Amino acid sequence: MAGIYVHIPFCKKRCYYCDFYKCFDTSLTAHYIESLLKEAEIRKEYLEESQIDTIYFGGGTPSVLQVEQLDKIKGKIIKLYPCSQKLELTIELNPDDTSLDYYTKLKDSGFNRISLGVQSWDDDILKFLNRRHDSAQAAKSLEEARKCGFDNISVDLIYGIPHTKTRQWEEDLDITFKSGVEHLSAYHLTIEDGTMFHKMFLNGNLRECDEQESEKQFNILLEQSAKFGYQQYEISNFCRANYYSKHNTNYWKQVPYIGLGPSSHSFNGNSRQWNVSDINIYTENLNKNIIPCEEEKLDDKTKYNEYIMTSLRTMWGVDLDEVERKHNKETRDYLLNISNRFVTYGMMEIIDKRTLLLTNQGKLISDNIISELMMV
Repeated sequence: MAGIYVHIPFCKKRCYYCDFYKCFDTSLTAHYIESLLKEAEIRKEYLEESQIDTIYFGGGTPSVLQVEQLDKIKGKIIKLYPCSQKLELTIELNPDDTSLDYYTKLKDSGFNRISLGVQSWDDDILKFLNRRHDSAQAAKSLEEARKCGFDNISVDLIYGIPHTKTRQWEEDLDITFKSGVEHLSAYHLTIEDGTMFHKMFLNGNLRECDEQESEKQFNILLEQSAKFGYQQYEISNFCRANYYSKHNTNYWKQVPYIGLGPSSHSFNGNSRQWNVSDINIYTENLNKNIIPCEEEKLDDKTKYNEYIMTSLRTMWGVDLDEVERKHNKETRDYLLNISNRFVTYGMMEIIDKRTLLLTNQGKLISDNIISELMMV
């Protein structure tokens, strides 16, 4: 079991919060696709014939591409790699890129899961984020996806946005859950280096969301998701029964994967590779059959740290028996000893003497707890 992530870096507009690698010169798309296909060929042995059960097109903005271009990439991957008959095939979409015709072609091409970048149903917030769609376009896009037969739809929302009110967040959640989407990814806004929001923050024109307000909005998220029957299976991800994102769940469960395209990461259990974050360097090197990437061999301590970092964010938590099996009893004892004070304070709990989980209170400071449990 393994996954493939395909990075489509092209964007028509810069969202003020986004720090992902992106390219605004869409004239490069045809040349880029050829380089992407070449990387897929060169990486063929990286997963050692593991069956591919998820392919995820992310960005950037994958919906900038024509469906025929997406189909070309997908077809090459399926030809090169042994893929499951129950392949989860996901694409991220911007609401203003879609139409009935676009969705119909996606469906015919084999895409069976879509992730719609709504971010908010409030037009003022969308303008503040510098999104290129409005709420009416998002609602229309969602409706058209249903008309074309998509029955596994995820929506992205952002909370913890400065200058916004709790009422707006409650309305965003209410609209989303009542729409009946199968999955929600809800992310707290982080002011990342290099973004427009970061420049505004440095200039004193933007402040971070108040900590108490952030906590209030997170608790509203937990309450509303439970009320509407959604399960929080990862700190930022919620779904109806059995509608987990298989692709992202594989990341959290440390299933091997390949990342194609600039800035993409690959992981096979023993090493991690990451491609250069520059489309020109990427394509120039692939013309010479070279993948411009760096590699890190994972030692025992790094493997432990990555397991803690990914597993503790999920509802499945950290399996203490797995820690002992993959490492040793001393590592298990170390983890239990460090985590004991968080259990005492109600930030963590131990189930059946083998599963270590964050409580809802602990999820509020998950990054701090995870860093404390890691081996330096």
